[in-house]
Parts: sequence; structure tokens; C-alpha cells
Amino acid sequence: MDWQRTIILGAIAIVSVVLINEWGDFQERNKPVISQETTVSQATTASADTTTSVPELGETATAAASPSDIPVSREEQMAAEQDVTSNTGELISVKTDALEFLIDPHGGDIVKAALPQYLEYIDTPDQPFILLNRTQSNTYVAQSGLIGTNATDTAAGRPVFQSAQTAYELADGEDILNVDLTYQQGQVVITKRFIFTRGDHLVKLEYRINNQSDKDWKAGLFAQIKRDSHNPVVVDGFGMKPYLGAALTTPDTNYKKLDFDDLADEDLTSVGGFKVTQTGGWVAMVQHYFLSAWVPDQTQENHFNLRKGKGDIYLMGFTSPQQTVAAGSEGVLSASFYAGPKNIDRLEKIAPYLDLTVDYGWLWWIAKPLFHFLDFIHSILGSWGWSIIALTIIIKAAFFKLSATSYRSMAKMRKFAPEMARMKELYGDDRQRMSQEMMKLYKKEKINPLSGCLPILVQMPVFISLYWVLMESVELRHTPFLWWIQDLSVKDPLFILPIVMGITMFIQQKLNPTPPDPTQARIMQMMPFVFTFMFLWFPAGLVVYWVVNNTLSIAQQYVITKRIEAGDVKTA
Repeated sequence: MDWQRTIILGAIAIVSVVLINEWGDFQERNKPVISQETTVSQATTASADTTTSVPELGETATAAASPSDIPVSREEQMAAEQDVTSNTGELISVKTDALEFLIDPHGGDIVKAALPQYLEYIDTPDQPFILLNRTQSNTYVAQSGLIGTNATDTAAGRPVFQSAQTAYELADGEDILNVDLTYQQGQVVITKRFIFTRGDHLVKLEYRINNQSDKDWKAGLFAQIKRDSHNPVVVDGFGMKPYLGAALTTPDTNYKKLDFDDLADEDLTSVGGFKVTQTGGWVAMVQHYFLSAWVPDQTQENHFNLRKGKGDIYLMGFTSPQQTVAAGSEGVLSASFYAGPKNIDRLEKIAPYLDLTVDYGWLWWIAKPLFHFLDFIHSILGSWGWSIIALTIIIKAAFFKLSATSYRSMAKMRKFAPEMARMKELYGDDRQRMSQEMMKLYKKEKINPLSGCLPILVQMPVFISLYWVLMESVELRHTPFLWWIQDLSVKDPLFILPIVMGITMFIQQKLNPTPPDPTQARIMQMMPFVFTFMFLWFPAGLVVYWVVNNTLSIAQQYVITKRIEAGDVKTA
């Protein structure tokens, strides 16, 4: 009986939702724990490359000595090796409103970078998002140093800096914080200065050289990101996997990506990694919503090298040409380091093409203006959820005429579906006669089957671009909307939106003509259920867009279909 079948189907649906919810809870409970503890010494980390990983000078400075060519006394080498294996100096902490750094005096490396304006998890308000960290199990640090004729960083070891204090904090009313680390190299005083700015995730690095000797001092700057291949992003169900890996700009490609598999490729490792020399440039480590990047002096010719180190270690960095500081004078070698969100406006100002790390795919030329328009709407409405709805309505309005053409064609196909079925029964297997009669019907009733497809194809690039905008926008991360959705960047916890989306898709399907082929018809009937299942794990922001788009499409298609069926074929 119908009522029994309805009860059974309802029970199955309820059980399915409960099981899916339990599966989601299970995944949440089994997410990898993000370690907050930063190890003091690199030698204690399980995944760390035990070598210093100091690069050689780039191809632009081949006349200078490489680290292996620099004469080092046995005493200096023993002291350097002791620094590498037994340095237990206290890490230097730095706090601003936008960044929290830990800097290791050994080498002056950034061994932890946390973002206090972004949370690790929405339900842990006291735990900022950690981008870089050196732990017992993982390595993700930013290194920098001096190589060449008067190198401080060599194959034998790296310098241990001194600092006036072990904790720095940007004071109220101040916009700039300087953190100075000093190192005495004979009669040359080297100050490694990190310059922090209020509200900014970009840190300027300066090596300030005070040459008090009677000889010229000469060295080049290197900086690199050192990381293992661990993936900090857990993607549930059918959610798309964001890109994780290295990226840089080259003279031939504005945005080139090299993931860990690319860097580990034998053909690439056999030639020492991916290398390119260019004026300016940048190199970045990209993940979902966030990135870190080294940006060298944009007026110099820099040599970039991305390669696999020992074990599960990957290195991506640059070397700048050597600079000479005359005896009795001072000089500065500089670069910048970014650790923060994929904010298009900020990245555009830092370096050319760095904003392309907000990866919208090959349709970026449509997606980028869409994001700026969405951002403009948000500046008015103040809610990302309502901004998504408003943008969807505006886009739908822009394609109103095209959609109307498509829906009129489908409405006519639906109206004359009984006549097409009659023809199929009448002419049976005579496909040629069937085609002739169908063409007569199309011509008589002015039906163009392609007119239902072409408008949809024209709109697809825009809708795909909007999909990527919503996937990549860090602005949606931990952003609440409505009363049960606390984060637009993750799945709907109650699965209300996906179920509503499935219902709207089912209604849309009922307004469309039934395919004449029974197999195709059955497949189409299953599509709402398949898409509902897939959308259960999609970010809520994306599902909001699909629900609104489907609802508007239903309204427009319903009106047009009713007019066609009533014999009113005027333009909707």
C-alpha cells in the first residue's frame, strides 16, 4: 500500500541521515591533533633533515665561493656541529595583533608562526591557527642566512645569534616592532632584524652589516621554506581537495605550481630540483586558505631553487647575488616573508602575481572579478551568507533572457512529449522515418532542441567560477550564517541545506521534459539523490548558492512552462 511504502521510505531516509551524521562525528573525533609544542632544537624533531640544508649561491653569482669552498678551521667546524646537535637556547617569542612568532637563535629561523586573528578550530577561541611549526613529528619553518665569501651559514654549520630579550610584543599605540638578533663575525657586526607592522602579516627581514674591519665584506642572502609533506587539511566525503604544495612565478609562467610529488620526481631530483633565475619573483608554500612566501628584493636578479631534501623534507627558496660592504662602512641585505591568509588585496600589493596563489583555476579571469563584486556586496550587507544570496540573484538576473530561452525550449519539449511518444510507438524501429517526422514537428511548432542547451553552456563558466570563489575565499572561514550554521566553509551540521537543495533539484527535474529513453529517464530520476548525497559534505556557503540558484530557476521555469502549456508563448 502507498502509505506503507511512504513510511518505509521515510524511515530509511531518517536512518540514512542519522548514519551520515554519525560518520561525520566519527571523522571529527579522528581528525589529526595539531601539536602546539614547538621543539627547541631541530635535532630533536623526528621529521627534520639533520643537515643544515644551506643552499649554494645561484647561477647569477657563480664567481663567488660556495659554502663547500669556504675554508673553515677544525675548531670552527666542531663548534658549528655542536651548535647543530646540542643547541638548547631559549626560543625568542614575538607577538603582534596579527602574528605570533617563535624564532630560534640558532640560525635565526622562524620555527613557529601563529595567526591570532584566525582560529585553529571555531570552538577553540584560545587556540590561534598555526601555519608554521617545528614539532616532534612535523617540520615547517622559514630559514634565512648569508652565503658566499663571508658566509655565516655554511655546510659546516650556522650562526647562533644573541638577543637583548627573549620576548617581544608590539605595544599599544605603536605600529612598528623591530626584533634584532646580533652576531659577531670577527670585526663585522651582523644584525638580523625582523620588522613587524601592526595589522600586517608581512614581515621585513634585514641583514644589517657593520663592517668595522679593514677589508671588504661580501656575501649573498638566501631564504627558504623547509617543510615535510604532511597535509593539515582534512576533507570530508566528496569535498574537493584544495591544492597543497609549492608555487612561484617565472619569466614564462605567472603562476607555476609544483606539489610534493613533482619535487620528488626522479627527473627533477637528478638535476638538483626546479631552478629559475629572474628579476624579482617570489616563492610560496600554498595550502587551503593560507600561505607562506619569501619575497626577495624585486630589483635584483634572484636564483630560485625548489627541491627535495633528505627524507620527507622539501626546500623552496632563493639566493640573491652577493653584495659588497666596503671596509669601515655599513650595508643592508633585505627580503620579506609573508605568513597569513590568502587575501587578494594584500597579496596584489606585495609582489606581482602573488595574488594568483588564491587559485581559481583556469577561469580566474572570471572568478577574480566575481570575488571583488562579492566583497563589494559584503561591504554593504555585512554578512557573507546574505552576500552570497544577493550575488546569486544578481547573476541570475543577468542571465534572465538566456535562461528564459532555455526554459521555453524545454517547456515546448515537455508540451509535445505525448506527441513524440506517439510517434515512437507509430514508427517503431524505423529510425529514419522517426527522425523525419520529428523534424517536421520541430519545424511546425518552432522547437529548437539546441536552444535549451546553448544558454546553459554559456552560463556554466560563470557558475563554475563562482564555485571556486566560494571554495577559495578565506573570508568564509569560521563565518556564521543563520542560526544552525556557524561556519560557511564547512558542511551543514544538520544537513538541512543539502536536503533542501535535493528537493529543489527534484522539483526542477519534474518541470523538465522526460527523456524518451527509459534508461536515461531512470538515470535522471536518480540525479537529485546522488547530488544530495554528494552535497552533504560540501561547504555550507556553496550549498547556499545552489539552493538559491535552484529556487530562482524553479520560479522562472514554472512561470514559463505554465504560459507555454496555456498557449501563451510570449517572452517571459
